[in-house]
Amino acid sequence: MRPAFRARREASPQIREIDRRGFLRRLDALLATYEAAMLPPPGQMPGRHMIMERHTGYPAFRAFVAERSRSVIGFSYGFHGESGQWWHDVVRAELVKIGGEEHARHWLDDTWEVAELHVHPAAQGLGLGRGLITSLCAGRPERTMVLSTLDAQTPARNLYRSLGLVDLLTGFRFPGGGPVYAVMGADFPLSSRRE
Repeated sequence: MRPAFRARREASPQIREIDRRGFLRRLDALLATYEAAMLPPPGQMPGRHMIMERHTGYPAFRAFVAERSRSVIGFSYGFHGESGQWWHDVVRAELVKIGGEEHARHWLDDTWEVAELHVHPAAQGLGLGRGLITSLCAGRPERTMVLSTLDAQTPARNLYRSLGLVDLLTGFRFPGGGPVYAVMGADFPLSSRRE
């Protein structure tokens, strides 16, 4: 292999699945990507570390990472949502309030929850977000998938809409404060429409 071609191939981002141990081993790098993409208040990061570590023990935990030259530039992970998980229970209560028990059952009784999807700002616009979420959701046996995202017109929100996700909640604040979120969902399989 010619050196120039090898260097060019190494510089191309690679998306691949990682197991729980690989996720925990990269947790600091994943958190750095999260921080660069989300710009959270500094005091939030220790709690985010504990949450992401705890999520690795949830049912059917699955994770993907985008790397370039062995550096993390994006990641996504999710798990099977069920009662007793904080996000799941908070969202379920709100869905019941606005649409009734049947509405909440449709979206959350057999769902794949995308917990996090982030791409470092320096690597955005390359299709990594689409690659990460479609990899994460491929072949899932659940009936639906759900996620939360900032309630604003962002590239992430446009990506989710292009995959067939619809707004389930808007203007939603999770307990404890923080920004306003939208909760979005789709029936599987996701749309393959590109925008």
